[in-house]
Amino acid sequence: MDIIQIATHLIDEDTDQPRYQFDEEALQELMKSIEEIGLLSPIKVRTTPGGRYKIIYGNRRYKASKMLGKETIPCIVSTVTDEMEIYLEQIAENLTREGFSPIEEAEAFHKLMNESKFNSSIKYLANKLGKPESYIKNKCELLKFGNSVRKLIVSGTEIREGKLTEDQLLPIKDLPIEHRDPLALIIARDALPVSDVKKIAKLFKDKEISSGTKDKLLYKNGHELLQTWSTVQQNKAERERAAELAAEKAELAAEAKAERARRAAEAAAEAEALAAAAVTLVANGAISPGPTTAVIGGGDLFAAAASETATAAGSSAAARAAAAAREEARLLLTALPLPSGLADDAASGEELQALIADIDGTLAALAQRAAAWQSLRELAVAAARER
Repeated sequence: MDIIQIATHLIDEDTDQPRYQFDEEALQELMKSIEEIGLLSPIKVRTTPGGRYKIIYGNRRYKASKMLGKETIPCIVSTVTDEMEIYLEQIAENLTREGFSPIEEAEAFHKLMNESKFNSSIKYLANKLGKPESYIKNKCELLKFGNSVRKLIVSGTEIREGKLTEDQLLPIKDLPIEHRDPLALIIARDALPVSDVKKIAKLFKDKEISSGTKDKLLYKNGHELLQTWSTVQQNKAERERAAELAAEKAELAAEAKAERARRAAEAAAEAEALAAAAVTLVANGAISPGPTTAVIGGGDLFAAAASETATAAGSSAAARAAAAAREEARLLLTALPLPSGLADDAASGEELQALIADIDGTLAALAQRAAAWQSLRELAVAAARER
């Protein structure tokens, strides 16, 4: 590749090139370097009609040399004429240089993808420039911001007061413009780190906060916005905890209700079984009646227990069984003769002993039945209280 000296006055700048921002301080440093040791790297140009040349890349070196009054400048002359190839080469060269701002990159990518003379795809650009597609997409996202914000965007990741980095802006890029740009200016003014910007972005993306409230938040500084975010998060955590406690309480209440229902069902089933057993015992003569008033007392207890159990248990089957038992007991008691006395003088000793044994047996059987019904009654009353 030949390097030739070309007269400075024959070279024109490319006003359509991707890079147009030049830091004055950096330009002065370059001038000093060229003055002391010369231009170490040539610029690249292409021929244009009338024997002139247009810069492909190296505008800063050209500007510095011209300001120093250099009559000639070392150049590489390109024979490429395709506008697409020239523009891609300009971008690729500037990507390796300091001072190529993210906005200049974004505008260059946008131009390649949207102007009819280029009409490139993001995939094509990624392949040609050796960059991930996400890199190009993120750069283009910066174009969502207004000019006042764009002017503050600088390269790199260093957080500086009054400046903005790409990383600081990306968390808020999807906010409505009425919130996006004012927030960006707050972030620049207060030099907020990316971690804080992400919290503030979440605050403005919160759908539970009205747009009017968000408008008012823009009057706060960065520190106050972070305090608001912390308060909102704390309130959310408290509401979530309250909801969890309410859910736990409801679950416990449901479990308790289910347990009461289970125990009531068990009591009802037991009542039904005991009532059926009582009916069978009476029908089969398991309770032997004897000529004593004790039978009347025992019969009343039997009937009352059956009625109480049927009411407390609330089971129609148990109620029918208990009613049947009560009816059987009443019929039995009605059929029993009432004794007129313990014994007459004609009764022998053996007859008296037999009568005593008969009475004892009847009382024992009634006592056993009464104990069973008393136990059943206590279960039924307990079940009724839990309802």
